[in-house]
Amino acid sequence: MARTDHSFPAGSGSPAAAPAALRGRGAVTNVRHRFQRDDRVQVDDGWSSSGLPADFVDSVPDNFPEAASGEQTAARVIPILPDARIAPAAPKTTVTAEEARKMLSRNDSPDIPFDVAVNPYRGCEHGCVYCYARPTHSYLGLSPGLDFETRLVAKANAVQALRAELARPGYKPSPINIGSATDAYQPIEREWRLTRGLLELMLETRHPLTIVTKNALVARDLDLLAALAEQKLVVVYMSITTLDAGMARTLEPRAAAPWRRLETVRSLTDVGVPVGVLVAPIIPFINDESMEHILQESKAAGAHYASYTVLRLPWEVKTLFEDWLNAHFPDRAQRVLHRIEDLRNGRRNDPNFGSRMRGTGVWADLLRQRFTIATRKLGLNRHRLALDCDRFLPPAASVGAADFLSPVGAQASSGVPFSAVSPAAGAVHGRAARQLQAMAAGQLSLFD
Repeated sequence: MARTDHSFPAGSGSPAAAPAALRGRGAVTNVRHRFQRDDRVQVDDGWSSSGLPADFVDSVPDNFPEAASGEQTAARVIPILPDARIAPAAPKTTVTAEEARKMLSRNDSPDIPFDVAVNPYRGCEHGCVYCYARPTHSYLGLSPGLDFETRLVAKANAVQALRAELARPGYKPSPINIGSATDAYQPIEREWRLTRGLLELMLETRHPLTIVTKNALVARDLDLLAALAEQKLVVVYMSITTLDAGMARTLEPRAAAPWRRLETVRSLTDVGVPVGVLVAPIIPFINDESMEHILQESKAAGAHYASYTVLRLPWEVKTLFEDWLNAHFPDRAQRVLHRIEDLRNGRRNDPNFGSRMRGTGVWADLLRQRFTIATRKLGLNRHRLALDCDRFLPPAASVGAADFLSPVGAQASSGVPFSAVSPAAGAVHGRAARQLQAMAAGQLSLFD
């Protein structure tokens, strides 16, 4: 099996050296994913007298003062530690197009307020270090660390695939959440425009939906969102973790600045779109003191609803978050981790329904009281908007069917060239593509 190097050199010869932060990226390491069998790490084999890896060490340069004066130097070495070795240049974002077989993802979790979701992308360029969706990159054979925020996948036929699912006989509409395992308005959406295409389909079919985002790009689609809101078909939730711009750049480096998110809340409410705010996640000793201020500013911007969650650390996120703490807040890292364990019955993560979102114990109870008092005082959550599922109109199954799995069709839909499909993928989808093309030509019925 081919070996993949998912490690970076430590900042020094010390085995306990904290990883260095990368500008514009949330994760500070590319941790191995839980399905990875092999791993490679850099070790000091003892050949360097300084205790540093040999290729980090160079001899005394010719122009070194003592050497130039003819004095004898006793095996003196100068460690050469280029910045690129201590903190490698932040990797660039790459996007790969894929053909989605289906778009609807269902869940029956009692503590999630929706049972159907659509994610037009895999991974997220926002780089939020705490993101609970990071472990999903493991299923692609990629790291939930830097890979999750740099090696992205766009489902280029997202609109056509969802159209086919909504057109199935017997389909019953339920509010679809757009962006549960990715942010549908992350920076690459400016070019791919998949989320806008999904909104156009939602408006065409009068299908209810909710959106969760940290990006001001959602305001680009005010025209569609306002039209959906007129029919009680949409609620937008803006996730705000802090109002401190510096902290936001550290926690979620490529998400919109806090003031931009508040500005977007105001823009949405001005055109009649109902907006909620998510104070999520709350991280002890990092942003917990900001809860009331975030709620106050969100209400002033026009938000009607509010909710919160505490930090979750599933799977590889535990290691990623600890590395991030040691890189950015080494002075309080242990305090943060101990408080998380207090919230999780002595563990770093609690996967149990009912407690995983808000924790248990004294500190969890205090957070609940603070949130309840603040929302009551501000008049948030006084009523809930019931989205209308009775307006749904099934889409025409044949619309765009000929291009459903075609690279040419995907390019026309997204405006972005579709990368070549592997022979294996073509074999899997070939029969489906022929059936869809036959339906488009009227040679095959959907019910055959």
